[in-house]
Amino acid sequence: MADGTRHRRLDALLTPRSAAVLTVECRRGVVGPGGALPELAAAAWDGTSLWLYSIVRSRRWADLRSDPRVAVVVDDGTEYGDLRGVELSGTVEFVGEAPRPGEPHPGLEAVERLFAAKNFGLESMPHDGRHAWLRLTPDAVVSWDFRKMPDPG
Repeated sequence: MADGTRHRRLDALLTPRSAAVLTVECRRGVVGPGGALPELAAAAWDGTSLWLYSIVRSRRWADLRSDPRVAVVVDDGTEYGDLRGVELSGTVEFVGEAPRPGEPHPGLEAVERLFAAKNFGLESMPHDGRHAWLRLTPDAVVSWDFRKMPDPG
């Protein structure tokens, strides 16, 4: 994604409603020893990367440590003709301490402000000593929008 084209397309797809989906209902397939493991996780999009906040003593964390490849789907709509979404895929990076104690970290300041505001309504991130950060800067982005399909009738 050397040019910003895909990021602009992704930003255009992320309406306030789908951005909320990205924050609350992000679905990921983590490749683990037993195959794909769909999971729910809290996430935040910063315009370039998807940040995932995960418990470090979880199966998800262990699986990603052994194989950091991930795919994330963000979708919106309830009726077939209204469905739209985006799939991000690539390799996650582990950022900061694990677990995150809450000490200042220059690479996490912006995302922690964004995440705290979206998920907790706070100005600063509450740290519990159990979570840490993963960053997905997508290698591939695939999107769909069934609202753009011609009406068959």
